[in-house]
Amino acid sequence: MKLIEKALSQYGIEEMAGREENSPQILEYFADLDYPWVKTDETSWCSAFVNWVAQQCGYEFSGKLDARSWLNYGDEVYIPAVGDLAIFWRIARDDWRGHVGFFVRETEDTVFVLGGNQDNKVCVKEYPKEGRRIGLIGYRRLRKLREK
Repeated sequence: MKLIEKALSQYGIEEMAGREENSPQILEYFADLDYPWVKTDETSWCSAFVNWVAQQCGYEFSGKLDARSWLNYGDEVYIPAVGDLAIFWRIARDDWRGHVGFFVRETEDTVFVLGGNQDNKVCVKEYPKEGRRIGLIGYRRLRKLREK
């Protein structure tokens, strides 16, 4: 639950309207992951948000900005718990683009995800498990890093 609590602490953080101003908190997600070259909140940031939350909570993280990178982290699960990751394809199943966020709940056809860059903010949003332009790839449970 530590992951979901940290993610919820960011609820409502959103992009600044226009290209002149940028959300300092969204830029901090990138900077804390060693991507200081990202200077705009217009850069896709769903994976940066998940990385930031995982890193802040002491869990493994991909360190990558592509959502599908999360398919290589944690353990695959078939019955997700609150706080597990939900990873989606976007545009086409074989396209490189995707989306990632923290699992909240599901119905037969949809998944509710707490994530960043959902309608340009941190919020809970419903996604179809199988849609025309987005669909669920799978769920992952992140591992806690060993403390030294």
